[in-house]
Amino acid sequence: MLRVVVESANGLPKKRVGTPDPIASVIFKEEKKKTKSIDSELNPVWNEVLEFDLKGQALDTNCYIDVVVKDYETIGKDKFLGSAKISLRELASGQAKSLPSKNVPLVNESGQSIGATINLVIGYEAPASATDLNDPQGGDSTVDAGSGGAEEGNETTGGDNAGSAGGNVSNNLRQRLVRSSKSRHRLANKPQDFQVRVRIIEARQLSGNNVKPVVKVTVCEQTHRTRIKKGNNPFYDEMMFYNVHMLPSDLLEENISFRVYNSYSLRADSLMGEFKLDIGYVYDEPAHCVMRKWLLLNDPEESSSGAKGYLKVSLFVVGVGDEPPVESRESNDDQDDIETNLLLPAGIAQRWATLSLKVYRAEDIPQMDDAFIQSMKEFFGGEENKKNLVDPFLEVRFAGKKLCTQIIEKNANPEWNQVLNLQVKFPSMCECIKLTVFDWDRITGNDAVGTTYLNLAKIASSGGEIEANTGESEMGFLPVFGPCYVNLYGSPREFTGLPDPYEELNHGKGEGVAYRGRVLVELSTKLDEKKDKHVDCIPNDDLLVVQKFQRRRKYCLCAVFHSATMLQEPGEPIQFEVSIGNYGNKLDTTCKPLASTTQYSCAVFDGNHYYYLPWAGTKPVVVVTSNWEDISHRLDSVNIIMYITNRLQSNLEAFKVGILAKVNDNQLVEVWLKLLNQLIEDLESLPMPELEGRSNLTSLDLQLKKLRDSALATMAEGARQMREEVTEIRDTLSDLESWLSKLLQLAEEPQNSMPDVVIWMLRGEKRVAYSRIPANNILYSTYNEQACGQHCGKTQTIFFQYPMDKDKGLKVPVQARVNMWLGLSAHEKKFNSYSEGTFSVFAELYENQAKVFGKWGTTGLVGRHKFSDVTGKLKLKQEYFMPPRGWEWEETWFIDPEKALLTEADAGHTEFMDEVFQNETRFPGREWKAASEPYTDVNGEKSRTPGEFECPPGWAWEDEWTVDDNRAVDDQGWEYGVTIPPDDKPRSWVSAEKMYHVHRRRRLVRPRKRGALPAGTAAERRDQGDPEGWEFSSLIGWKFHHKERTSDTFRRRRWRRKMGPEGHVGASAIFKLEGALGIDTEETEKTDASKVFGENTPTVSCCFERSFFYHLRVYVYQARNLASMDKDSFSDPYAYVSFLHLSKTTEKLQATLNPTWDQTLIFNNVEIYGDPQKIATNPPDVVVELFDHDQVGKDEILGRSVCRPLVKLNPGIDQTPKLLWHPVLHKGLPAGEALMAAELILKDKAGESDLPLVPPKRAENLYMVPQGIRPVVQLTAVEILAWGLRNMKTFQLASVTSPSLVVECGGQRVESAVIKNMKKSPNFPCSVLFIKVLLPKDEMYTPPVVLKVIDHRPFGRKPVVGQCTISTLEQFRCDPYVISAEGAMSSKMALFAAAPFKDVSIKMEDESRPLLEAQVIPPEKETVDWWSKFYASLGEQEKCGPYMKKGYDTLKVYDCELEDVPEFKGLTDFCETFKLLRGKTEDGDDDPTVVGEFKGSFKVYPLSDDPGVLPPPRQFRELPDSGPQECLVRIYIVRAIDLQPKDNNGKCDPYVKISLRNNTIDDRDHYLPNTINPVFGRMFEMTCFLPQDKDLRIGVYDYDLLTRDEKVGETVIDLENRFLSRYNSYCGIPQTYCISGTNQWRDQLKPSEILENLARMKGRSKPRCEDNGTSMMFNGKEYTLAEFEGTREIHQHLGPPSERLFLHVLRTQGVVPEHVETRTLYSSFQPTLSQGKLQMWVDVFPKSIGVPGPPFDITPRKPKKFFLRAVIWNTTDVTLDETSITGENMSDIYVKGWMPGMEDDKQKTDVHYRSLDGDGNFNWRFVFEFEYLPAEQLCLVSKKEHFWSLDKSEFRIPPKLIVQIWDNDKFSLDDFLGTLELDLRSLVSPAKTPEKCSLDMMDALNTNKKEQAKSLFAQKSVRGWWPCSIEQDGKKVLGGKVEMMLEIVTETEADERPAGKGRDEPNMNPALKLPNRPETSFFWFTNPCKTMKFIVWRRFKWVFIGLIILILVILFVAILLYSLPNYISMKIVKPFQ
Repeated sequence: MLRVVVESANGLPKKRVGTPDPIASVIFKEEKKKTKSIDSELNPVWNEVLEFDLKGQALDTNCYIDVVVKDYETIGKDKFLGSAKISLRELASGQAKSLPSKNVPLVNESGQSIGATINLVIGYEAPASATDLNDPQGGDSTVDAGSGGAEEGNETTGGDNAGSAGGNVSNNLRQRLVRSSKSRHRLANKPQDFQVRVRIIEARQLSGNNVKPVVKVTVCEQTHRTRIKKGNNPFYDEMMFYNVHMLPSDLLEENISFRVYNSYSLRADSLMGEFKLDIGYVYDEPAHCVMRKWLLLNDPEESSSGAKGYLKVSLFVVGVGDEPPVESRESNDDQDDIETNLLLPAGIAQRWATLSLKVYRAEDIPQMDDAFIQSMKEFFGGEENKKNLVDPFLEVRFAGKKLCTQIIEKNANPEWNQVLNLQVKFPSMCECIKLTVFDWDRITGNDAVGTTYLNLAKIASSGGEIEANTGESEMGFLPVFGPCYVNLYGSPREFTGLPDPYEELNHGKGEGVAYRGRVLVELSTKLDEKKDKHVDCIPNDDLLVVQKFQRRRKYCLCAVFHSATMLQEPGEPIQFEVSIGNYGNKLDTTCKPLASTTQYSCAVFDGNHYYYLPWAGTKPVVVVTSNWEDISHRLDSVNIIMYITNRLQSNLEAFKVGILAKVNDNQLVEVWLKLLNQLIEDLESLPMPELEGRSNLTSLDLQLKKLRDSALATMAEGARQMREEVTEIRDTLSDLESWLSKLLQLAEEPQNSMPDVVIWMLRGEKRVAYSRIPANNILYSTYNEQACGQHCGKTQTIFFQYPMDKDKGLKVPVQARVNMWLGLSAHEKKFNSYSEGTFSVFAELYENQAKVFGKWGTTGLVGRHKFSDVTGKLKLKQEYFMPPRGWEWEETWFIDPEKALLTEADAGHTEFMDEVFQNETRFPGREWKAASEPYTDVNGEKSRTPGEFECPPGWAWEDEWTVDDNRAVDDQGWEYGVTIPPDDKPRSWVSAEKMYHVHRRRRLVRPRKRGALPAGTAAERRDQGDPEGWEFSSLIGWKFHHKERTSDTFRRRRWRRKMGPEGHVGASAIFKLEGALGIDTEETEKTDASKVFGENTPTVSCCFERSFFYHLRVYVYQARNLASMDKDSFSDPYAYVSFLHLSKTTEKLQATLNPTWDQTLIFNNVEIYGDPQKIATNPPDVVVELFDHDQVGKDEILGRSVCRPLVKLNPGIDQTPKLLWHPVLHKGLPAGEALMAAELILKDKAGESDLPLVPPKRAENLYMVPQGIRPVVQLTAVEILAWGLRNMKTFQLASVTSPSLVVECGGQRVESAVIKNMKKSPNFPCSVLFIKVLLPKDEMYTPPVVLKVIDHRPFGRKPVVGQCTISTLEQFRCDPYVISAEGAMSSKMALFAAAPFKDVSIKMEDESRPLLEAQVIPPEKETVDWWSKFYASLGEQEKCGPYMKKGYDTLKVYDCELEDVPEFKGLTDFCETFKLLRGKTEDGDDDPTVVGEFKGSFKVYPLSDDPGVLPPPRQFRELPDSGPQECLVRIYIVRAIDLQPKDNNGKCDPYVKISLRNNTIDDRDHYLPNTINPVFGRMFEMTCFLPQDKDLRIGVYDYDLLTRDEKVGETVIDLENRFLSRYNSYCGIPQTYCISGTNQWRDQLKPSEILENLARMKGRSKPRCEDNGTSMMFNGKEYTLAEFEGTREIHQHLGPPSERLFLHVLRTQGVVPEHVETRTLYSSFQPTLSQGKLQMWVDVFPKSIGVPGPPFDITPRKPKKFFLRAVIWNTTDVTLDETSITGENMSDIYVKGWMPGMEDDKQKTDVHYRSLDGDGNFNWRFVFEFEYLPAEQLCLVSKKEHFWSLDKSEFRIPPKLIVQIWDNDKFSLDDFLGTLELDLRSLVSPAKTPEKCSLDMMDALNTNKKEQAKSLFAQKSVRGWWPCSIEQDGKKVLGGKVEMMLEIVTETEADERPAGKGRDEPNMNPALKLPNRPETSFFWFTNPCKTMKFIVWRRFKWVFIGLIILILVILFVAILLYSLPNYISMKIVKPFQ
């Protein structure tokens, strides 16, 4: 307890008007307590005590309290006056018990003193349980959040400050941050099924009086609610299921919201408390679940309020293939300690944090609005401003909260200068802050410009990541970032008015394809601080500070394109554009024009399959200069870590290959040591760059440096230790892989403000494909060589991709080899050492002419200029050209035709077909005659006549011109059509002539073939052409050719002029090329420059003088596990092998998924420009694309693989490439592997002599893989046990009746005999097949075994009806000379057949004796049943009664299927089951359809090559009979766990349905209503024939009255495997041999017979028994009964000792014990997710052996009936709630009671009226009847939930009694005075007298509960006083005390000692007298006399007496007055009478 005495304050400041009304509040750990306010006082004295409950936690040394003094305002917010912070270190360290704090100065918001002081005394009582929490990682160490503006000016303090704050993020969070990334990466990124399960167990300490709490849980917009309960501690135990189908990444960011409401019947429910949690948090926990944890509920509105109660839950996230763990309920669970079991322990009590995101400005935001509105403005006189057509604002989202900056209209470079304050609980369960820039639109929705994320895991550290042996964990730091630019990426920048197809990219979905601007932001985190404003302006000081983070440096980027290959189709000419940020984007007008695009080139066919760009020795160059911040200190670190990572990765690959290839240990150790030595050397010799004196430093830089330094040091230490200490090096693989992933994690740089380099491929003017390259990969660094990017100045291979490619890289648009260099322009001279070739720069323009009336001139140029650029759109003139600054002309203009744009149709082809169409026309019905254009091409354009075609040089005609009639034409080759104006030719053609046809044409073709030209002459052919350099085209377009043809109407020629640098030497001069070369200025005024497609920039090229010729050999050996693309379950694979601009095709193989090509592809003269040394270090890749050949339709791609060739610069090097498996990827996912290698050999001038020998040929032009490279083979035997086929589905609508099996392996095949009749016997007649095959010795190369099932159909048809590929034979290898248990496979059945029948007769005699004994045994049915055994086996001792004490045996409960228990090897030891597949692998669906199963096994062993050596013995012999067997099957269904609910109430009504082929048992009549955890306890008996009926299906169904019953799920058991397995799985072996009782032996054979069979099966000698069966010899070892039964209790049920001994020995042989297995249920609705579990077991008995023993009785236990008698004797100290007419305080007391769950049976006492002192007398008996399960200590309540429910629901509820005291009101609602809740299992002992009774008794239960609490079921009866409580102002106070006697009686006792309710008859046990109430107790309305006596008289007695006296006096006076005149007159008249 922490007590703060707030005494007084002095010298508070005055207000402008009046004096303040001060109020003080003290804040401790988010809990806030206030004093009262004091009116108009500058020196207030409060003297109030504020208490803070520490909930059993000790104070931490870092704790403090905040004292805030405010001016109290009646309306509106209190005004802040001053605050103080007081550390509690002295109290926490125990130096002082109290801390007087006198004259503590108060400070204002900015930390300056206000001249006032405050006096306090702080007292502290340490909790008894508190341990010393002063450990460095503990609790809530906190940074002083109010340290004012210190960190603004000086970055380092900001850094330290953030550093010290880290202690708050406690250890679990640390581990969580580290863990999350690991457990999630294996989830495939595609939508899949998930199930979130939430179990609400109970709630405690909910606030409020007489509440009816209900819990609502929301997940992914689905809400489920629990039932409504009563009381503050409700018990629910309800399970909720949420099924979702979504992307894993989206699911893990969703949250689970728990809300507890108080349920009202007539108005909306009120929220009592809530808790939210990320699904990702649960997923990252072990086993993806949180088990039985308490959640702390709080009020979302009031962040400072304390706990509103606790909720106990279990949470599970079940993904594909996950098994939800089984919850274990401990017995003491109900009393568990909330504090220790909180989900978020107090150590990381979530604290409020403010994430302050300062948003300064943005740049380069692209145009988002149409220019239409803008032009309207101009029309009305507005100024023109095209580039700023965007109205940006920034939106920030985090943890469900959203804030936006202001909107700045019409500005592409907005300055917001705002700070956004996000209030969040920290540590947060959310990972990412999402920043999106939107373009605001008045009318339509806002458009996203771009999105980026700040990942908290990367910009904060929890400090726990350092796995050091020092034991010290590093301090972490809170999220901090910047000031730094973050870049936005999204769809291409070009604005169109049309909808953007790539809109999604701007929302952050998928990889952005273009740069879309950048935003300057800064993030800081403050704990325990609330900001009033969510959006605020940034102060000017901060704006000055951030100026220095915007200093720009100039960067130069040069890219040389070496090749562009693997283009899929020719089409329009292609160019590449390189940009970084906005620089280089040729469609952007905001930057200077740069030489950022290559020249256009047309693609040329490579002679085989692909196209390439024919650049030859002139490589296009792109130069881009740009300005960015210098962040080299960040990127150097990243590059160094990447360098270390890459070296580790390549070494690790080699290590893995070594392990796979099973190389000998010495070689492996060598590889491993090289790996470790390199890693240690790298880590030690490559330090991270120092940060001192660097510009752009942020506090995150300093923190990351610390983090990286310590992580790398730790890793180096670990590596050194590993090198010294490890003995088994294969085990280090996982550690090395974790280091690799750790390095990759360290290499992530969150503050990377340098945009990525984007390369676009443009086809014509359309952007087609792109590639994004991180700038640091190509960045040059002066720090050291390793700090340069891995591709800096090196040629890299880039596979481009289509934007938002739905096919995920199925097709490659282009593969380019590019050499890129990026560096500061200060370092540009360094580029010279990287560059190859000579750079030349030209200006170019085109002269255009058109042909009009046969003459060439400029008159007919429609839409073109006389001189233009290559596109023809930009008007140019030679005289306007100006070289850029720093450059000068070197030559004059000259004509230079561009070769790369001339597309000859035959380029690259070896065979070509010239074609021309002959056209004729007529009037309808007349004669045909030649058309006006007699010869045209296919499009109807004018063409040459057949006579004009010449054979080009190097080609030869193959044939004369012929009519092509192999089309839809008539017999003369004509096709006919009708011309419909305005067309001048028909649109469609038909092959039959009709009268109305007016046009016909036929195709003439002539083939030609290229002669065998030497490779060098291809280029010369291009130079012939027009002598004046003209190129011709029939239309204005892109298709130009050399020679003029009659049909040409347009020609052009290229003029060029060379430029040279002024004074610059070397290649780096090209970086000075900035700006355009000059445009016709008259034109520009008329047209807007931004409309023009790009500026006219100089073209740069790199010329290589010399090319080298290489010889390439690609060895493609085989592939495996390819996808099946044909309906027959196979593919017909072949491969295109591509290397640079050449490609070749392998042969096409038929119907296989595991093709062995065994082929060498030889590329003879590969011409590569550039230095051979550079090629050797970085060779081009060989790309292999695998296709499936189809007779009809297009060939489909199967996947792509990349292989790096081995380069030999000297052919003599004795080094051969090694065949390795390379992964084949299809749409980014693995789709098989290919075994291949390649070598690239540099050719000498001398020629071919030095090349390796030509490999042997298999056919014409088909070379095999040569010896030395191909795998070494060995003669191997493969034995196949073909047992049978099961569950074959129909094929082409006919069932499979007579199948046979074909086995293919390594080119050999063998076929089994045909099964005659599948229905009668599905096993193969002779079971063993044998192949001799040459298999590679190296396991790595072993080909797979392919099984095909062929059905023998009528008419000789033999279709393949199913296939299966077994990829590895490793598991089937064996030593043929070792006779193992597996070897002698004589299964049980063979032995049964062989067993002599005399055993059976002996057995009969044997058992006749004990039967008599068994009758004498007394029944123990009551105390011990099968369930006692089950619970005893589960360890639930309290449920099994005296079972364990009697020494009975237990069984084994497996929490999985029996097949999944590792020691039983899936019960496939006799034969395995292989799934047979058929059909095509459809997109997205991973599995082709399963069409049946093959049962069989394999044995693989080597054979000697020497024919003289005898072959080893066969492995499969002594096989069991394969004919059908009749069996008896017993299925025991125990219970189900967590079934998927099927009814709307979140429950289901389950029953079991069992089917064996056609035989079904439907247990629908015994359904169990409204439960998801049903206890079935059912046994079913069936007969079946194995193997036909092998599949036992057990389904759980949901009973529905009206609709069809739904299947919850089912499980399938293979009975045949259980039957054949040598583990004896047909019937589990118990622990003891009992001949009576609950554990009676149930097998057909005795233990001795089973053991003998086992011995024979394993080939061992028969067991021998000695000493009357108390000892025995078996397998060379002696066993005695004493060693097994020495300590066990011997009971009367046991059988003879010899059999017991046999059983004990049998149990040592690894057989299946007596068990219960837990099987997962699956349904077709979510085939991969568990639908619940079923606990059960199966026994299978063959009928041929005899009758099995009796089955177990597993009927569920029935609850017992009990009565709770509660006698309410008296109450006292009850709150007096009313004031009587006469002003007394009183209450009309009565007591109400009920048991939770049985609210219908509420009972009330009579009313004790007018209790004036809080006492009540009742003598009233409550009697509650309830059903109780003593074993589970729960009440079983059966009741209908609603009046319309059909069935009663069963609830298991803890037995509790709730007693409430009420005040009776006749004319208004009764008033509640107090409540008491008693748990009958752990009853609070009552006080003997009312004085000793207090609320502390109930609290004592929570602290030292064990001594106090006893079970009423054990005590039977108890009497005394208990306190009732009521809540006032959030605290519990005493509401009264009640004296009761509680007694529990059983049904029989109730009959013996009856008692009635109330005081009714039989009023006995004990007899209750009428209560002795004071006379004052009565109801005024019914007792008027008593009312007079006790109310009126007692109260007004003296008034009455006074009144009577007064009346008498008045009467007396009145009579006097009345009689006096008469009397006086009488006296006067007669005075003496």
